[in-house]
Amino acid sequence: MNSNQFVMNERIFWEIIELLDWNKKTIKDILQKAIEKLSQMSIQDIYEFQEMLSEKLFDLDTKKHAENIGSRCYSETTTFSPDIFLYSRASVIAEGKEFYNQVLSNPELMPKDMDFEYLLYLAPDAYKLKTGKDWNYTPVRYPYETFFNKEGWSIKTNPIETTIKKKVAV
Repeated sequence: MNSNQFVMNERIFWEIIELLDWNKKTIKDILQKAIEKLSQMSIQDIYEFQEMLSEKLFDLDTKKHAENIGSRCYSETTTFSPDIFLYSRASVIAEGKEFYNQVLSNPELMPKDMDFEYLLYLAPDAYKLKTGKDWNYTPVRYPYETFFNKEGWSIKTNPIETTIKKKVAV
């Protein structure tokens, strides 16, 4: 296929997500069709896919969403894993556009005790398939790491940055 045949946009992003095959048994097989489709696009489109994924992960990075992920939910009094929350947000996107939009507007619909970390590797794997090279791209518009959506957490600074600054100052 001609890599210029596609141009990444919202519709194509969700079409690629819909290619995840939940009837397969292995993670590799679940992702394979999506990886292959994305690898047929231009390198810039692969980067844009990652930017769009990052934006969606960022939008789900809120305290309300974190409080609704099940047994490892965010609480002021318990240990919370930012990574588990990131992977939980990825599972929302992996379920498709309709589910993502529902959860985005209603945090109580967050899946409980579910994650899909492997969605984070879709673009890097497509890039590797296309180029034979390792992924060396970082999204520039929206950081997807937990606590970076300051508005979603109603905070002025990132708690991780604050913790690091306190440790360095000691």
